[in-house]
Amino acid sequence: MKSLEAFGGLQREATEWRHYLHENPELDYRLHNTAKFVTEKLASFGINHIETGIAETGIVALIQGEGGDGPTIGLRADMDALPIVEASDKPWSSKIPGRMHACGHDGHTAMLLGAAKHLASTRKFKGSVALIFQPAEEIELPSGGLKMVQEGIMDRFSISQVFGMHNKPGMEIGTFGICDGPIMGSQDDFDIIVKGRGGHAASPHRTVDPVVIAAQIIVGLQSLVSRKIDPMESLVISVTKLKAAEAYNVIPDHVEIAGTVRTLAPALRDFAEREILASAQGIARGFGADVEFKYRRSVPVTFNHTEETNLSVTAAGNLVGAASVDDKVGISMGAEDFAYMLEARPGAMIFLGNGTSPSLHNPAYDFNDEALSYGIGYWVSLVETVLRL
Repeated sequence: MKSLEAFGGLQREATEWRHYLHENPELDYRLHNTAKFVTEKLASFGINHIETGIAETGIVALIQGEGGDGPTIGLRADMDALPIVEASDKPWSSKIPGRMHACGHDGHTAMLLGAAKHLASTRKFKGSVALIFQPAEEIELPSGGLKMVQEGIMDRFSISQVFGMHNKPGMEIGTFGICDGPIMGSQDDFDIIVKGRGGHAASPHRTVDPVVIAAQIIVGLQSLVSRKIDPMESLVISVTKLKAAEAYNVIPDHVEIAGTVRTLAPALRDFAEREILASAQGIARGFGADVEFKYRRSVPVTFNHTEETNLSVTAAGNLVGAASVDDKVGISMGAEDFAYMLEARPGAMIFLGNGTSPSLHNPAYDFNDEALSYGIGYWVSLVETVLRL
């Protein structure tokens, strides 16, 4: 096993970096201070090849190993925060009202910076490492991962394999989780406008009440999964928004419904788009109303490739021991735009234990600083495993 002692000093530095980033969160592509901070740190480590302004505020930096020519692998960290009011009560809580690092991207960035500093000083590998600092993971299309791929980073930096890491609350500190194949779900979003005929709430018989119809549609959508999908398949349809009239005595002309679809199978995305419309339309027309429908394909399934999954398992095992690596971790139906990079190149996403903490996207969440040395160590172990001398 690789000793974690080598990363003790880096953990202290990475903790300072993370706290600074946590106090100064930025959203989507508007990561100007964050990108400046990351770029300055990379330059201070003696890394000469740093390209900025990719996907607006993204960064790719290259470190050449001392072993000479070889392939280039990509290591990716996301940098953006979320529009959430923080309630963690930490001394390093967000200084910017309405913004916080509620998904641990501050930790992801700090860990990759820590690995960058170590790798730039040792260079005990052949080939090159491309450090990918990505903006806008938390937004809908076009997300930062998609935009960086579209701007050609894989070809531009000759990246042959790409790897990602995400913290996971509920997993013990010092443990890792990964699986071959799908590890996170796809994400699609839909909007349904139920068009009826409004009127006075005291005379519902003179209306075509879209509120009642919307309620029937919401209930009807739940049966699509329970009665039309093989129970061994994974599909989640969740209605998350409902907007009707704003007065007690008004039946509106229309009601707006919105929600999200998550699955592990591309064919089920087609099923969901087709069947949500058919169900909503059938129910609405049965009441004498109609619907408008929009369905947006967002993030694809995060799919780990076999060879890269095995390399990740080996690298994590070399760091913490095989017993602390779950190579058949439970699949998450959350979406991750690292999926676009995995469509462009073979690679793998791994989960890093964040200990007992509130869930991701919770106002009380905070990345666990004790996990930093394990994340840094994993990146270094992975590089030295994949690009071994």
